Amino acid sequence: MILQHREGVKVAFHHILVLAIVQGITEFLPVSSSGHLVLVGQMTDWPDQGLAMDVAVHVGSLLAVVIYCAADIWRMIVGAGRLATGRGGDQARLLGNVIIATIPVLVAGFFLKDYIGTWFRDPAIVAWATLGFGLLLWVADRVGMTIRRMEHIRLPSAIAIGCFQVLALIPGTSRSGITMTAGRFLGMERAEAARFSLLLSIPTIIAAGGLIGWDIYQSGNLAVTVDMAIAAALSFVTALVSIIFMMSWLKRAGFGIFVLYRIILGCGLLYWLYADSLPF
Repeated sequence: MILQHREGVKVAFHHILVLAIVQGITEFLPVSSSGHLVLVGQMTDWPDQGLAMDVAVHVGSLLAVVIYCAADIWRMIVGAGRLATGRGGDQARLLGNVIIATIPVLVAGFFLKDYIGTWFRDPAIVAWATLGFGLLLWVADRVGMTIRRMEHIRLPSAIAIGCFQVLALIPGTSRSGITMTAGRFLGMERAEAARFSLLLSIPTIIAAGGLIGWDIYQSGNLAVTVDMAIAAALSFVTALVSIIFMMSWLKRAGFGIFVLYRIILGCGLLYWLYADSLPF
């Protein structure tokens, strides 16, 4: 089975399957989904899968995090109702913190969108970001206290996490990884930092998918294909499994396993990029 690319290039179905699975597995783990997708394209020389497929895998991963975080989402809905009636409370504060922490990346993404898809996708940038921000996560996990929960986040902390999230526009940084790094520096428990990161992913994915969807709408290509449905389903399943694994892991262990993976991957990529220039 093949899929027609937006510029007329045919994309093999196995290409779609790989991208959907990679997206689902890496979207919420602190290892960078965008970095992995860039590298898959660079190493395989596959053609761009197209805007419609980008939307499909985002919809799948979005559904996974919405299902997992349903209780917290309901708390924010209650918080919105409380705010509408002039009241506050933990639910309203959680909603406000998610909104505040999301604003910086939305603003930065709007102004940097022309650069994100060009020189930001350089494999060297992905390699160095994978390694460097992986080490930063290790530092944060080592020095950060584990005394704060999500309900302890106040305005300055939400702003700080939001500013850290801007760095996720660099492929290889990892949106989830950098927000968890910020949370650990602020003394959040590991699982709590991950929970807040998952909630922050919802408006971010909606915004990214919305921009892509708008481009598709303007192009007039609104057809939903079987390939897109399968990609969305695969992205959903793999994303949900990865979320469950990560949250279960962080309740009893640290970020070391993810840091080790990033170090190995980053060093391997750097060797791949610069092996020809080494003197030995």
